[in-house]
Amino acid sequence: EELGAKVDWEVSLPSTPYALAAYYIIAPSEASANLARYDGVKYGFSYTDTDSMWEALEKTRQFGFGDEVKRRIMLGTYALSAGYYDAYYLKAQKVRTLIRREFDQAFEKYDALITPTSPTVPFKIGEKLDDPLQMYLSDVCTLPINIAGLPAISIPAGFGDGLPIGMQIIGKPFSEETILKIAYAYEQATEWHKRRAGI
Repeated sequence: EELGAKVDWEVSLPSTPYALAAYYIIAPSEASANLARYDGVKYGFSYTDTDSMWEALEKTRQFGFGDEVKRRIMLGTYALSAGYYDAYYLKAQKVRTLIRREFDQAFEKYDALITPTSPTVPFKIGEKLDDPLQMYLSDVCTLPINIAGLPAISIPAGFGDGLPIGMQIIGKPFSEETILKIAYAYEQATEWHKRRAGI
């Protein structure tokens, strides 16, 4: 407000809590479909220290992808399989459409929306590797924007427990210039981007 913006503290986006679930059906499904071609023959990593073609194919798939990629491929393959496509993938796409419509309605009134970038301060590197669900939940603030296909930028906005906090500026489709101007104006008026965490 001090910079001349009109601020409304309440914006209704009631379907955004479903973005996390929809994203983790849509993205793994698309990854599964796209990564299926990486068989080590035409595309991707190829494990060659084997005695047979079948062993080479098995080892290529075993060692060519990390645990998280393999997890997402399995989830996506399941969501796209017969009998589950309508129950999961199609419903997730409908949720995506609903979320996009709600953002479109909000942008009839606002030039930009501002939210936290993350629900928590940063966690230690490797701290949540053994708990994929916790890793997924840390994306809860950014996934609605991703799933709606909107431009956004995260900029430093403060510190909590000595660790940086990000502020996410979200724009209408193709409004990158607007959100960059807002981010620049905020950075010029604050010192957060000049501070570093004391770790």
